[in-house]
Amino acid sequence: MEAAAVPKPRVRRRDLLEDRRFLGPALIAPAVLFILLLVGLPLLLAVWLSFTDATSGSLHGNWVGLQNFSREWHNEIFRRALWNTFIFTVISQIIVLLGAGILAHALIKSFRGKTMLRFLILLPWAAPIALGAIGWLWIFDSLYSVVNWTLVHTHTTGIACGLFHVHNCSASNPPQWLGDPTLGKVSIITVHAWRILPFATVIFIAGIASIPNEVHDAAAVDGATGLRKFWYVSLPLQIPIATVALLFGIVFTATDMTVTYILTHGGPFNSTHMVTTWAFTTGIESGSLGAGAAISLFLLPVLAAVAIGMLVFARRAEVT
Repeated sequence: MEAAAVPKPRVRRRDLLEDRRFLGPALIAPAVLFILLLVGLPLLLAVWLSFTDATSGSLHGNWVGLQNFSREWHNEIFRRALWNTFIFTVISQIIVLLGAGILAHALIKSFRGKTMLRFLILLPWAAPIALGAIGWLWIFDSLYSVVNWTLVHTHTTGIACGLFHVHNCSASNPPQWLGDPTLGKVSIITVHAWRILPFATVIFIAGIASIPNEVHDAAAVDGATGLRKFWYVSLPLQIPIATVALLFGIVFTATDMTVTYILTHGGPFNSTHMVTTWAFTTGIESGSLGAGAAISLFLLPVLAAVAIGMLVFARRAEVT
């Protein structure tokens, strides 16, 4: 007696969408496709252009190998831009971490106006960076600077000039914040720190709020209060999330060209260029697409190594 053939059940569309093996890739596919089109293709194009002598108006050029990289590495302006990128990033992130830690511990407490204060602190991150940089351009203006007005009327111009080692500076001749190489760097670092501080503060607040109350109670029972509690209890629990905040801050600062371009345009005398602004100046404004692409790729392996190293550190620093 032959067994009756059992028809295979038809896979309905609703059942397919409930299958995790299908649903997961289906949900993430648009994001992956978007990243590939927005980042992957331009990156491959930049890599190709960096090995050619292509100029503006055409994506074709003769193959020159590593000539663009070698020429820029021996270029004094590029090396100064590379050093400025490192200095701006490191100093601004030190300021951000210290400021975010202080603000986060202050904002978790209950007081009148806390919601409004949180909104004001978050505003620089929510506002377009170009708009904020233009506002700082007026703040550091050579004629109408509110900073210089404050220094003159508080009789602290001499202190500010001495602090930054600025010569020929007095109440009658206030600092030229965007016209002096040293003050131009100070201005750029200030704006970068101002921009990233809200983001880091929010992350720190989330990290503090995620610490269970039982941990605070146990610390109080053991007599850990004040600085001891912060050093031995709060800080170890916040290191992983602080590392993530630092990683984002490093990437956002090192790859940003808006702040430097709007404030100083790399001046005076090419003293405040970052790698990004020098790549833009060389590749777009000067029309040397190949050299500009080579400059922009110098940061890629450095940032990739920093990101991998910090993520590994954050994983090892997790407290279970």
